[in-house]
Amino acid sequence: MSLIACLSKRAVFRAALGAGLALVAQLALALDVVPYSAPALAAAQKAGQPVVLQFHATWCPTCKAQDKVFESLKSDPSLKLTLMQADYDTEKALAREMKITAQSTLVVFHGATERARVVGETDPAKLKALLARAL
Repeated sequence: MSLIACLSKRAVFRAALGAGLALVAQLALALDVVPYSAPALAAAQKAGQPVVLQFHATWCPTCKAQDKVFESLKSDPSLKLTLMQADYDTEKALAREMKITAQSTLVVFHGATERARVVGETDPAKLKALLARAL
């Protein structure tokens, strides 16, 4: 292989690697769905970060429909926030404290300030708009 061909392959590899890294960085900044933990929520709120708390149940068909929408929004670069899924069946104290009466409830925060709350929403456009209220 000639030196020029080798250099050309290296340039193509570097360009592809750079594009791939840029895509990974962009995705890392998009919607991040994680399990709820009290320390993580407290840290996000203290840092003034946008966070949405979803009271989720594995048996809930509405929650499953919401999950599909959130999965489709994970790569949306305009939604640079964290969605924490709290287990509706086990996080009873948190649900009582936040006055949550149903699974599939979404509570939107920017820092510690609650900006919105909705129960049972599954419309993709409405869920995207709701998530954006955290920003």
